[in-house]
Amino acid sequence: MTGNTEVVVIGGGYAGVMAANRLTRRDDVTVTLVNPRPSFVHRVRLHQLVGGTGEAVVGFPEVLGGRVRLTVGSVERIDTAGRRLTLADGGTLGYDYLVYAVGSGSADPGVPGAAGFARPIASLEDAERLRPALDAVPATAPVAVVGAGPTGIETAAELAEAGRAVTLVCGGVLGPYLHARGRRSVARRMARLGVTVLDGPGTKVTEVTREAVRLADGRELPSAVTIWTAGFGVPDLAARSGLSTDALGRLLTDETLTSVDDERVVAAGDSAAPSGLPLRMSCQAAIPLGARAADTVLARIAGERPEPLNESFAGQCISLGRQEGIFQFARRDTAVRFHIDGRAGAKLKEKVCAGIVAHLAGEAGAPGSYRLHRIPGSTRRRRLARAGRTGEALAPNTMSAPSTASAPSTTSTPSTLSTPSTPSAPSTPDALPRAAGSPPRS
Repeated sequence: MTGNTEVVVIGGGYAGVMAANRLTRRDDVTVTLVNPRPSFVHRVRLHQLVGGTGEAVVGFPEVLGGRVRLTVGSVERIDTAGRRLTLADGGTLGYDYLVYAVGSGSADPGVPGAAGFARPIASLEDAERLRPALDAVPATAPVAVVGAGPTGIETAAELAEAGRAVTLVCGGVLGPYLHARGRRSVARRMARLGVTVLDGPGTKVTEVTREAVRLADGRELPSAVTIWTAGFGVPDLAARSGLSTDALGRLLTDETLTSVDDERVVAAGDSAAPSGLPLRMSCQAAIPLGARAADTVLARIAGERPEPLNESFAGQCISLGRQEGIFQFARRDTAVRFHIDGRAGAKLKEKVCAGIVAHLAGEAGAPGSYRLHRIPGSTRRRRLARAGRTGEALAPNTMSAPSTASAPSTTSTPSTLSTPSTPSAPSTPDALPRAAGSPPRS
């Protein structure tokens, strides 16, 4: 391709910022990032914002390269045939290549009363509404946190450390990703903080009212504020634009993260479903996916063959208040016996959170310097083999030009690691893939 190439990135989260920064490696590429907010949301700190122990917003100048143009707005529709985006304010943006990195957010809980009386914590706006709701009730008022994945655990611990009376309603297992040893460590910390942990099959929530949470086993728990961390969804922009998606609405791609409908559209982060087998919703996956998406676009601009996805997960880190935490190590994305907990776990978790911003800032200052998405030892090939996929099974034979996008697909084969059995069903956050929690975690 000759002349200047216009690349638009939709979404300024972990994946989108990494992709936008990396795309500036070429002087003949103009990069525009479209994001609904003027600031970057550090989602792994949203529980701290709610607990009053930290901030979750970073100025874009700290993480975004100077050559990236920021457009504050929301995309209403993608016109792949015309290579044009329609914005909510009526404006339009043209593109030569598009990086789809719209992220994830709250899903319909699918439980009576939950939509009206339970408060999510999946976005900055959710957290900003939740904090004054907590401030409006006495510190002794009962708080129920529904969902015992990392976000639920972190939120419960943060509030309990601040003196709140917290009940963590697991709806199943405490910390589903954790090894049994790590789970026992988390349970001990919760006990020290005074958190009442309700786990087991009878603890699924069947109804939420203004002042209580009802469980499958018949119990009714008083709750002045109910916080819902169980289950996450993705925006419907891809489906609304006629692009093929999986059952949850993630954009279907091949193993180079290229849309199965159009080679000019590349996906990254929580909203991508490569080969119908998406990675865990997590910061740990989003940043490498953003780098891979940028590399795919740059390869196509250069007339080269993009490299396939490489997947590598170190484990899961969870903060347990400001004083303790846990880093659960994993092999082939399965938790092992070894973990680091206590104060050392808290320090490691904080180092990881700070390192996220450092990775993005590093790529902004030196595009192409990020290398972690190339680490060997991927489990991706094994997952594809188990699912009977080659990595290109969903891709059309030729994608040389934008096509008329097909209707959203619901035929992808879900993995037990990556997709809930029913997207709208209440579950712990780890029923959707993630490394550590609701806002996608590190």
